Amino acid sequence: MNKEDQNIEWKESWRDEYIKWIAGFANANGGVLYIGKNDSGNAVGIANAAKLLEDIPNKVRDVLGILVEVNLLTEDSREIIEIKVDPYPYPINYKGEYHYRSGSTKQELKGVALNKFILQKSGKHWDGIPIPNLSVAELDTNAFENFKKRAKRSKRVNENILDDTVEVLLENLHLIDDNQLKKACSLLFYHNPEKFTTGAYIKIGFFESDSDLIYQDEIHGNLFDQVEKTMDLLLTKYMSAQIRYEGLARIEEYPYPEPALREALLNAVAHKDYASGIPIQISVYKDKLQIWNEGHLPLNWTLKTILMKHPSKPSNPDIANTFFRAGMIESWGRGISKIISECQKVNLPIPQYATDFGGLMITFSASESSEKSTEKSTEKSMEKSMGKSMGKIVGLIQENPNITIADLSKKVGITPNAIEKNLSKLKKQGKIERIGPDKGGYWKILN
Repeated sequence: MNKEDQNIEWKESWRDEYIKWIAGFANANGGVLYIGKNDSGNAVGIANAAKLLEDIPNKVRDVLGILVEVNLLTEDSREIIEIKVDPYPYPINYKGEYHYRSGSTKQELKGVALNKFILQKSGKHWDGIPIPNLSVAELDTNAFENFKKRAKRSKRVNENILDDTVEVLLENLHLIDDNQLKKACSLLFYHNPEKFTTGAYIKIGFFESDSDLIYQDEIHGNLFDQVEKTMDLLLTKYMSAQIRYEGLARIEEYPYPEPALREALLNAVAHKDYASGIPIQISVYKDKLQIWNEGHLPLNWTLKTILMKHPSKPSNPDIANTFFRAGMIESWGRGISKIISECQKVNLPIPQYATDFGGLMITFSASESSEKSTEKSTEKSMEKSMGKSMGKIVGLIQENPNITIADLSKKVGITPNAIEKNLSKLKKQGKIERIGPDKGGYWKILN
């Protein structure tokens, strides 16, 4: 025991305000508060141990309404007090304040964090709260049809349920509570979720620098549409694909792998704090792409928990469950691992996570080659393929000086335009010469 952590706190002497720390342990995962130890964990002892053994349990009971175990210990011939605190299933307040133990610190919960804490203690999440003023008849039939098509492909929902009534489907997805639709339902299947939830949309912007916004878009509608429209905009408007050819096949390679971007976007949607009223924000630069969503990590998480790939439930489990049934995500807890592996496949840096600006941000960094212009990268790719193609072209001309561009295209396996570019380069290099007109002429090998 040489350092404080989420379950251990040291204090040299007792002060009544330390009841806040006891409340923090009770609201989190429990813990032990030692009185008579310095910040290094060394015993310094206390002079009034006998009195504290009597006072502390009574004060904690009177202020917090809970019972704690208080013990007298001896360490290095010095008396210290040990206060053991159990985790409580309901919120414990200290004079109207709610405190929570996170890591080796005590935090006072306020605003959105407090609302989330109280919901979790009651066994609910934000997206599971019922909405009194929304009926099944108001939901978007197109959104349901879209979900059914996805669910049939994924085979994660019984087809008999998919062919049944909307009410049966919503019951199966756990989107109805006491005959009232949940907030998750309004986000997933209502045409205008912002009627019930402010800021339930996505913003994308392309930045020259942090302060220089070039252009931007907003994506509204149900969450299914938001995810698809956002991915489409990222791939068609906000990122330039590098183009290469394998035979006649045209292959587009984006700076960041599409599966990783989609997974990061789905994570942002499932973990967003919708009570905040702030949209998900995606910032695209020439050398990086950032996805930020408002909200704190779940109360028992740390950033290390995410990066160590520990399985964890999303902040909005009803939304995540529906995405899972639709085949949009694989399973809880695997998203971060998938993002990392997809980036490693194409030799990109591992995305970085940060809890900045009151939310969670993931940053994708482009490779060194992607940071250069797309035109230059494409040119290099073309030159590499042309080197192989030119050798084939020269060999075919040697066999048949009268060969046509159409025949060269078929035998080399590239387009007629690509053949013409290769022939032009070979002529500039002084390797071939065209004798006579295009029709009726022939090719001559010079070198």
